[in-house]
Amino acid sequence: MIGYLKGCLVVLQRSTSPRSQLTLDVNGVGYDLQMPTRLAQHLPQIGEIVQIFTHLHVREDQWTLFGFHSAAERDLFRQLIGVSGIGPQMGLALLDTFSLQDLVQAIVGSNTKLLAKTPGVGAKTAERISLELRSKLAEWRDNAGLTTAPLPGPASEVQAEVEMTLLALGYSIKEVMDGLNAVGQNSALSKTANVDDWIREAIAWLSQDV
Repeated sequence: MIGYLKGCLVVLQRSTSPRSQLTLDVNGVGYDLQMPTRLAQHLPQIGEIVQIFTHLHVREDQWTLFGFHSAAERDLFRQLIGVSGIGPQMGLALLDTFSLQDLVQAIVGSNTKLLAKTPGVGAKTAERISLELRSKLAEWRDNAGLTTAPLPGPASEVQAEVEMTLLALGYSIKEVMDGLNAVGQNSALSKTANVDDWIREAIAWLSQDV
């Protein structure tokens, strides 16, 4: 119904929760939107013009607009809330926790332990998301051209173990994903399925900025 809005950003209430709120002035009409906090952090300053892709969620007692930087993020949100038991707030939480590519990769790769690190997403819910969406998202990702080649990282048989070990050591999901993608550029490491090697190299890379 409303594909996107382009207007002046007049209100932005960033939050530490997965959801932030903003108001756009579009030709004199103020539209209130909810947006994943991770995405809201990259909005321009108050008073500047911004284009937000939108999804209108309709309930009997409430109409809510959700905002996203790209049509791909908006479309993935729609895929998520189409899963049984996944509401808009959980969809926002998933998009707040993961980047677009990392979330799609986790679902397509059935990495349910990683998905369950999202606030409010338990093990059974993560399994349901992967079960219902992994085939759809694999096809959608290819059609959307989101990746032209597999992201660098450990082989699928060890990826979950490497990620969970790093998370247990206190690294955030973003740090883990960035670290594995970075060290995966090492051609020698990319050919090994040794969990300890991946963990050691990832920690070394992540420690560079400490």
